[in-house]
Amino acid sequence: MSRQDELSEPPRLADKLLRFFCAPHLLESIQGDLHEAFAYKAETAGIEKARRDYWWEVLGFFKPRYIRRKNSARQPYDDYSYNPLFGIDMLKNYLKIAFRNLVKNRGYSAINIGGLGLGMAVAVLIGLWVYDEFAFDRYHQHYDRIAKVMQKGALNNEVFYNEYMPAPLGNELAAKFADDFEHVVMSSWTSEHILAYGEKKFTRKGNYLSAGAPDLFSLNMKQGTRRGLKDQNSIMLSESVAQALFGTANPIDQIVKLDNSMNLRVTGVYEDLPYNTEFRDLSFIAPWSLYVATQDWVKTAIDNNQWNNNSWQALVQISPKSSFEAVSKKIRNLKLQHAPETAFYKPELFLQPMKKWHLYTGWDKTGNLDSRIQYVWLFGIIGVFVLLLASINFMNLSTARSEKRAKEVGIRKAVGSYRTQLVNQFFTESLMVVGLAFILSMSLVIIILPFFNEVADKKIKFPVDNAWFWLSGLAFTLVTGIFSGIYPAFYLSSFQPVKVLKGVINVGRYAAIPRKVLVVLQFTVSVTLIIGTIIVVKQIQHAKNRPIGYDRAGLITVNMNTPELYGHYNALRDDLLKTGAVVNMSTSSTPATDMNSSNGGFEWEGKDPNLKENFGTIGVTHDFGKTVGWEFISGRDLSREYATDSSGMVLNEKAVKYMGLKHPSEIVGKIMKWNGKPFTVVGVIRDMVMDSPFQPVYPTVFMLNYNWANVINIKLNPHQSAASSLAKVATVFRKFNPGSPFDYKFTDQQYALKFATEERIAKLASAFAILAVLISCLGLFGLASFTAEQRTKEIGVRKVLGASVANLWALLSGDFVKLVILSCVISAPVAYYFLSAWLLKYEYRTEISWWVFVAAASGAMLITMLTVSYQAIRAALLDPVKSLKSE
Repeated sequence: MSRQDELSEPPRLADKLLRFFCAPHLLESIQGDLHEAFAYKAETAGIEKARRDYWWEVLGFFKPRYIRRKNSARQPYDDYSYNPLFGIDMLKNYLKIAFRNLVKNRGYSAINIGGLGLGMAVAVLIGLWVYDEFAFDRYHQHYDRIAKVMQKGALNNEVFYNEYMPAPLGNELAAKFADDFEHVVMSSWTSEHILAYGEKKFTRKGNYLSAGAPDLFSLNMKQGTRRGLKDQNSIMLSESVAQALFGTANPIDQIVKLDNSMNLRVTGVYEDLPYNTEFRDLSFIAPWSLYVATQDWVKTAIDNNQWNNNSWQALVQISPKSSFEAVSKKIRNLKLQHAPETAFYKPELFLQPMKKWHLYTGWDKTGNLDSRIQYVWLFGIIGVFVLLLASINFMNLSTARSEKRAKEVGIRKAVGSYRTQLVNQFFTESLMVVGLAFILSMSLVIIILPFFNEVADKKIKFPVDNAWFWLSGLAFTLVTGIFSGIYPAFYLSSFQPVKVLKGVINVGRYAAIPRKVLVVLQFTVSVTLIIGTIIVVKQIQHAKNRPIGYDRAGLITVNMNTPELYGHYNALRDDLLKTGAVVNMSTSSTPATDMNSSNGGFEWEGKDPNLKENFGTIGVTHDFGKTVGWEFISGRDLSREYATDSSGMVLNEKAVKYMGLKHPSEIVGKIMKWNGKPFTVVGVIRDMVMDSPFQPVYPTVFMLNYNWANVINIKLNPHQSAASSLAKVATVFRKFNPGSPFDYKFTDQQYALKFATEERIAKLASAFAILAVLISCLGLFGLASFTAEQRTKEIGVRKVLGASVANLWALLSGDFVKLVILSCVISAPVAYYFLSAWLLKYEYRTEISWWVFVAAASGAMLITMLTVSYQAIRAALLDPVKSLKSE
């Protein structure tokens, strides 16, 4: 049509606008009248005026009475003026065709819906886990204003941080900085204690805290008030403990016995704290004032203003007008002012906000923050990638299958379908699949969540009442459905019917490139996850195989938390040995799996005057070495046969190196002073791994001291069953401590807990890696099936010309194998970079061996071959007669 012909007609854009807003039952008459008026004005007033007036007339019809549709109006589909693109009838039609296509292609539909649903389920689980991590400690109402007082120092060019505070600190902060703090709470450490009421006795974890603790924690009181700790002889119980002790009876004002020594009145019952808080094990709270009154060493520390003894914790809630940074500056030199003798390690106090307690767990020796948040981001990224893998599968298969529908598009356009209708159809099909996948994913999440909680050590609940959760799911469903439907909706709907029906449509030589790129991305992520999982497991095993310097087998510990056990060492030991169930028994200040005390003030011959020493200090009895199985490399064990051993000391191997000595024999038999008191070093043992098995052993001294007895160590007879031995041991303990339950811990189980975080990471990473590979293989299987179907006639021709099954298998599998090889090449340096950085946090770490990459690549190749080969061989075995008749 020439430019002159266009100008002699009414404006097309105005006509389109009219068809868009005008009610179908009015459109024909209105448009006819406008066209007649246009023709008349064009002859009488000229074409330009006619066009301007036409626009004006069209806009004049933009009124409610011309826009309003009639419910009863049903226009025939061959009426060119009717365009029911979004009507109910057309929506039903879209859904019906979409459902028929899903049923017709059951295999592809199952892969699409199953793969995407699985990926969405994994992403939801990881999302819930990440949310729970960021929500840690937010139970407390003033979460953003709570902090713990921390101490920073430096010894021998190594920075250290700890939360151990002097007892007088609480009074000092409350008195001198009242305007900056709403609450200052001194705390003993949460530990196990015995609670008893009548015949009911059990062990629970609790703490001694200042009176302001219930307000600081924002405890939800079920009975009583938050002011219950103001009475020195009071106790507040968690709801579950109160129910265990009193059942349905009212616990308020009842008397509970704590550690068989203190009768305390119940003044409050608080709601059990949630699992995702630092204080989730806080089953009871007793007053700090009671702790001070009953513990002479604590009372002495406060009365004598001792700032050198760092054994407690200080929690604070700053006032709304203060800030953590400003208060930290004010209290920075507080310890140095009261204990100038500590200047050699430059102590500085500061506040660590509660929001950083869980995700930022500590610092390394150089002062850099060592945080748990790296795992949060890691799994968050994994969740995104797993979801991306599933989405890639969906888009790949959707676009691949859509190319088979070119003739359908041509026929539908030939019989009068608008392009917009075709676009809507493809989007409807895409959204239907994604919607079904979302329903499947929610079902999987509900089923898997209990198992996921067990592995991840969480108590996450399905957020059925969380509007944001459902809005996020709906948004993802829409976005994924729209993105996956863009290609078939806009590309295929643009085909010209004549070319399509003649069979001359060519999707282009580069149409498969996006799919190949996405496959490479899928397997790059999958192989990287496989490599990462292998390295994590390898690191855990490396630490487990580390020599620990003692024998954990049959070793149990019992806390000395009641007065009845003190002062009866020899009698208790003799009775235990007489049972035949016990090989040896000893006491110590800490269990073999813990190091909670360190001190300076040591002197020895040849000491470097510039060395600011700090040794782990453990008090032990004569029989400790035999009980735990010390391995001596020089000297001997502490013995009753030598009177001088009453002030004897045993060092570990690391302590000797720390002292700058070349050989352990140089210190054996020599005098080593601690705070001026002489000790004779009688032996040197192999390093005992008491702290993290991933970190270096701490230089430690074991000093003979019966007064530091906090833990009873018992070595069970290996020739008797553990059950019978424990029954005999329990009988002896009931004789000496009749008012307390016999609670014990196996040392090997306690040591295994040190691997809990890493093993949890390994289990989660393994599960996600397997799912990532499964999702990738689902997509690969679908694409291989599509490729084989697309090349059916080619395969038939090649077979007729003499191609073997092996030739055809290589032809169909070759492209996919090349893509996976490329993925392995890309993933290797990526994995090496990130895993090297991760391993740096462990001083005792494994190496990234070359075989890890080979194993991961080989596994990926094997899985690929198995996935692709089924479709390739199936297509190669097809009868060529059927292949050539396929079209």
